[in-house]
Amino acid sequence: MMPPSILGHLNFRFRDPDQPPLPPGTHSLNVLLELPGERDTLLIVPEGLDTTAPVKLLVMFHGAGGSAEKVMPFFKEHAEKNKFLLMIPQSTYITWDLTIGGNGPDLERLDRALDKVNSHFNLDRNHFGFCGFSDGASYSLSIGLSNGETVSHVIALSGGFMNLYVPRGRPLVFIAHSPEDEQLPMDISGLHHYKELKKAGYDIEFMEFHGRHLIHPHVVDKAMKFYLDRSPGRPQS
Repeated sequence: MMPPSILGHLNFRFRDPDQPPLPPGTHSLNVLLELPGERDTLLIVPEGLDTTAPVKLLVMFHGAGGSAEKVMPFFKEHAEKNKFLLMIPQSTYITWDLTIGGNGPDLERLDRALDKVNSHFNLDRNHFGFCGFSDGASYSLSIGLSNGETVSHVIALSGGFMNLYVPRGRPLVFIAHSPEDEQLPMDISGLHHYKELKKAGYDIEFMEFHGRHLIHPHVVDKAMKFYLDRSPGRPQS
């Protein structure tokens, strides 16, 4: 039997927090996890977050050659306005390990970071989302659908591949892609994944937009509305 990590399965399980909530601001989870010298996993805690109730968490995966600082501006305002935790991991190498040769240190660090966040916050199981752009979208699709019994929303913005060994659960899925994408053709990536997942019975939305292979604010707006307004078991209005 293969180890769960080879299949993209996380060890993370929801639990009751045993530490006080982190204060508002941007926190380095790697420092809290005592992992010096590694590319930081950042956690944005918005001002005014109500910690007396379960809190929403969105994990955002950057694209190849990217960083937390490059994607943060597109999502931080949404987190602050709508009062959800925003966690931004960074790949160990130039892109996510799954893209290079299989699950490895990135999945292990993600597991530890999620558990660390859960040690400080009671997490909303109906808004525990994975999101990504480009290679990060491929990672979000692959890891999110492999852990769909835990992950509630999977968002893929201009993603390429989808690597599923043993998918679990039925998270809500949002895919956005442009026919003008000069790096990842829509018909063989985003649109193809949409058709395959729709056929498999997933509750899924597809957004076709126009523009180059970039993060587009109006697409992020639509994706965040999907994340905030939809929850498992609630039909689309």
